[in-house]
Amino acid sequence: MKYDVIVVGAGASGAPLAARLSEDPARSLLLLEAGPVPATTETFPTELLNAVTVQGARPDHPNNWSFESHLTPDRPYSTARGRILGGSSTINGTYFVRARKRDFDRWAANGNNEWDWERVLPLYRRLESDHQYGESAIHGGSGPMPVNRAPLENPIAIAFANAATELGFAAEPDKNDQRAPGVGPIPMNVSDGIRVNTGIAYINPARARKNLTVLGDTYVLRVLFRGQRAVGVEVMSDGIVSVIEGDEIVLAAGGVKSPHILLVSGIGPRAALEHLGIPVVADLPVGADFSDHPQVSLSWEPRAGLEENSTAPAMQVCLNFATHGSEHESDVEIIPWLKSSRDLLDPIQIDHHAVRPGELTLLVSLQAPVSRGQITLQSADPSVQPRIDYNYLGESEDLFRLREGLRVAVSIVRSEPFRPLAERVTNPTEIILCDDHLLDEWIRETLGTAFHLCGSAKLGKTDDPTSVVDQYGRVHGIEGLRVADTSILPTAPTRGPAATAVLIGEMVADFMKRNKAK
Repeated sequence: MKYDVIVVGAGASGAPLAARLSEDPARSLLLLEAGPVPATTETFPTELLNAVTVQGARPDHPNNWSFESHLTPDRPYSTARGRILGGSSTINGTYFVRARKRDFDRWAANGNNEWDWERVLPLYRRLESDHQYGESAIHGGSGPMPVNRAPLENPIAIAFANAATELGFAAEPDKNDQRAPGVGPIPMNVSDGIRVNTGIAYINPARARKNLTVLGDTYVLRVLFRGQRAVGVEVMSDGIVSVIEGDEIVLAAGGVKSPHILLVSGIGPRAALEHLGIPVVADLPVGADFSDHPQVSLSWEPRAGLEENSTAPAMQVCLNFATHGSEHESDVEIIPWLKSSRDLLDPIQIDHHAVRPGELTLLVSLQAPVSRGQITLQSADPSVQPRIDYNYLGESEDLFRLREGLRVAVSIVRSEPFRPLAERVTNPTEIILCDDHLLDEWIRETLGTAFHLCGSAKLGKTDDPTSVVDQYGRVHGIEGLRVADTSILPTAPTRGPAATAVLIGEMVADFMKRNKAK
């Protein structure tokens, strides 16, 4: 069968895109997912529904791609991405914060007017059902994605918010509004303790539509072309390779897999493709100069008797602020984990217990890094995953700002509101904290990532040499092929991109409904 639209990837962007397009009964939709596609909420793995933990991010979890990567040349890492209906919205921490207006101002520059804040706000509102604020000029009250903020009842969350205020940071009660950055509760895509992924929110309610076909465990090998037009995809399922034809192909496979599929299909840097013997369909900078949020964890020892509620969210509050001399309104984010790493990654069997001997952490993330990474092919074989080089800390400015963020985190733990809870900062040690050189080495050795990869197939005008797609997601020089996920964002937003990934699906569906391909 030939489909009007084939959507590759049923994740944070692909699920809403397919669901919205299938609202038109005259348009036939095929949604392809490399992992399983549970048809009901109850058939998702139990640990992936539990919003209290992030077990799906474990490198050994079967629904995690676990891409081998390098944060720096000397720091190998496993990049977690969801391989199941809902994609990474099924395995993430449920942080659901919008990008900032200033992010959109940068993305909309040079004629990309569809990305103006005033144009995207109605779609942000349409996708959400905000349980605290309801329908308003800022928020949506009836969209597919629930948005909840846990009440600040946890003693660590309360102490964190009070400490940030005492240090002079502003209150930010609604992080999905556009007030000044500061400390406030985290919006989360959680309802009654369930991690509501985009499969649950968008696809499963639409399963009865006769024009929507959802296929799981189907690995897309490459896009097929006739001249400069995409005409279908080659897929593997149950060890059998077949071809599926479509009038339009939309890659929504995420910041790693969408560029990978483009590259093995012949869309990418000419020299690199020719070196691997891949026929070049379009010479474009696929995989170049992506950005993400480098992250480190400051550890602290809780005082004896501090109790931990195993049924409460692992994170409730965060602080966003600008480092000294930054051109951004906020470029560092600090989030206190309210549970130990063991509790976040392993099942919790009892309702309440004392914090185990050990440590709790504050995550310190750089939200506007200067350093850029790249995704490149290791083989022309589509089954061989690409090489991912983050090049974190490639620019000294990023190291300086992470260092400043860490010291703010230390000030929070040592503040008066934290005194009844925290025994001491345990890692980095006092000796390391007092020496910039030692602290820089500690950052390099303990560096992690927020898994927010963006910009591996950037949007921009056709005369922008850094861009791969136009503002509608259409691949330059190719008919019938779009990209619709965080790959197309020119930079990672200065807040985590989960809500914006859903927005992209909504936006590209809206573009296609308005016949922007013509």
